[in-house]
Parts: sequence; C-alpha cells; structure tokens
Amino acid sequence: MDDITLCENASDAAYSRLKADILQGGFRSGEKLLMSTLKGRYGLGVGPMREVLARLVAERLVSVVNQKGYRVAPMSFDEMRDVYQARAHLEAMIVGLAIVRGDETWEASIIAQSHTLSKVVELHSPQEMVEVWDLRHKAFHNAIASGCGSKSLLQARAFLQDQAERYRQIWLKRTVLSENALRLKREEHAELVNAILERDAEKASKMMLDHLMTPVPIITQMIQSSTAVW
Repeated sequence: MDDITLCENASDAAYSRLKADILQGGFRSGEKLLMSTLKGRYGLGVGPMREVLARLVAERLVSVVNQKGYRVAPMSFDEMRDVYQARAHLEAMIVGLAIVRGDETWEASIIAQSHTLSKVVELHSPQEMVEVWDLRHKAFHNAIASGCGSKSLLQARAFLQDQAERYRQIWLKRTVLSENALRLKREEHAELVNAILERDAEKASKMMLDHLMTPVPIITQMIQSSTAVW
C-alpha cells in the first residue's frame, strides 16, 4: 500500500469518526472546532484535517467562521421541523414506490428486520438497549427503503437522515428506555409491516409520514423543559 492510499484511508477514517461524534452529540451545537484538538484526536495533519472539515461543511454539519475557523453547525427548532417534515414526506414517497417495485425478497428482508427489532426488549443494559435498538431500527427502515429502486432518492434520504440525526439523538434515549414508548413503537412497526405486505401503498405512506413525525413534539418538549441542550 503506497503513501497516498494510506493518507486517504486515514482521512476517510477521521472523517467517519468526526462525523459520528458530531451526529451523536459529542460536540455541542455551535462549538468551536480547534485544529490543535482535532489533529490530536483524529490523528491527521492540518492539511488533511481541513479537507475532512470541508467535506462536513458541504454536508452542513460544520460551519466556516470568518473563512478561518470552524464550528459545529448550529441547531434550531425551525431547522428541526423543516428537516423532519422533508424526511417524513420523502420516506412516505419512497415506501409507496417500494410497494410498487419491491419483490418477495424485499418483503422477506422487512419481515426479518422487524423480527430482530422486536427482540430488543430482551436486552437488560440501558446503554445496550439504546445502541442495539438504534442499529436495528435503522436496519428495519433501510430494508423498507431499499425496495424503491432509486439511487437518487436513497441518496437524498441519507442526506436528510444525517441532518436529522443530532435532533434524533435527543429523542432516542427517552424513547428506547421508556417501556410504554417502546411498546408503541413495536405496534407502529407491526402495523406498518402489515400495510406493506398487503401492498397498500396509500396506507403505508400515511403511516410512514406519521411515524417519522412523532419525535418532533417529544424533542420540543425535552428541550423546553431543559432535559436536553443544543
């Protein structure tokens, strides 16, 4: 492996780590990203680190300050509502298209992911619950979206997922660790799967839209009651 390839691999790894740290709340909204700290934390020189930051600026997760420094992109109620509405409407369209285009293998993958997700209740560690439920929940929705057959729609979906993720993290722990909320989510998922298997595109699209908008009032309430901070 040559030096250029090693450098690219290191940059990609640093990009993935920094992006994950931002999305999962490791950095606060608006927090200044000091190059000296980033270099040590992610193991890159100034040049490659600036390239990593430029990628995150393009993804609207980092902001440039006076053409010199960098900050974590700010968060706001208006952005949250806009992103969640855009994401929910896009997912509703995607599931409708997937019902038209998806085959039996697609159906089987949804059933399998739904079953795996329902088993999270058997876990006992709170942190394990959060991590495992989140991974399985994303896999479940990814399985549904995969049937749409459109790379462009899936790319737009991935972008909106990233934009929503920091807000979603505020909602995540309360939802997964609440027995009642977890039960309601299982019921919603089961009803959604039934609508998909019945090939009822209109019903499934409406359910998906409502399902993905449920975190908005919860996040709003949590922030207003100071249980979460930007």
